[in-house]
Amino acid sequence: MKIAFATQDLKRVDAHFGWAKNIAIYDLEPEGFALDQVVEFEGDLKEDGDEDKLAPKLEAIRDCAILYVAAIGGSGAARVVAQNIHPMKVNTLFPYTTLFRSRSEERR
Repeated sequence: MKIAFATQDLKRVDAHFGWAKNIAIYDLEPEGFALDQVVEFEGDLKEDGDEDKLAPKLEAIRDCAILYVAAIGGSGAARVVAQNIHPMKVNTLFPYTTLFRSRSEERR
């Protein structure tokens, strides 16, 4: 299963989906996890109503089952769900490894 994280610092889920500079994608297996790829985004990523900037992010996560974000707009969430990806909002900043442990335990 692939899991994506919206991140600015490449360590924590600390970004709004539309404003994220990076999407880190990990493979999660019963034995553990491994970084698959980091997709970087450039340009003006601030909130501006430009829905077109979501297209490359949606393409980047197309094979993922779950997307972790600090925040996501309504239309962005709808577009993620339309790709059969489950968006998960996290309210506190903590390292990805915390999420990997909990997801691995759920899968056992």
